Amino acid sequence: MLKPLTNTFQTLLEYTWPMIIISIIILVSFRIAFLIKTKGSFSLYKELFMLLFIIYILALFQIVTFQDDVTWSTNNFVPFKEIFRYKFNSILFFKNVLGNMIMFVPFGFFISSYLKNDKLPLTLFLTIIASFSIEVVQLCIGRVFDVDDIILNVCGGIIGHYIYIILSKITNLLPKIFKNELFLNIISGIFIIIVLIRIITLI
Repeated sequence: MLKPLTNTFQTLLEYTWPMIIISIIILVSFRIAFLIKTKGSFSLYKELFMLLFIIYILALFQIVTFQDDVTWSTNNFVPFKEIFRYKFNSILFFKNVLGNMIMFVPFGFFISSYLKNDKLPLTLFLTIIASFSIEVVQLCIGRVFDVDDIILNVCGGIIGHYIYIILSKITNLLPKIFKNELFLNIISGIFIIIVLIRIITLI
């Protein structure tokens, strides 16, 4: 059932991985140099979280500006017109409906977590600004403007916001050891090792 969506993300990863690798190297080297120069404190899990947020934004930029074949589509300014055009369980439904929604789940989570925001209106406002900006830019570079994409992106942002709320409540119930900086840094280190091993196996 989720195979079309999985294939879509695999395809996106294929043309975003060079940007991701280059960005990681540049950002990490710059950050290390900055911390050494300023003698700032270092927390692996905080640095990793910020790096993931930046990489997500860069990957999102590359995805939404990718010049794919959109000759079959036209601008849509009528809410829900495109959403209800796709047959449920079709490849286009997974790619254009669920894909647009899931694509903004991390956005809602990241901005809510970074701002320590448990109020939906702020996340909603920032998500609308980001999504609307994307659609306007797509219109300017020869792609199409679709108000349904904004609706789906906002839904994804809302889901991400509530994921943050749920995880925050769960975190508050955990023993202090699981919220200890050393423990979080160890988990972050393990995560980095797993990702590096995965990248090596794909090369």
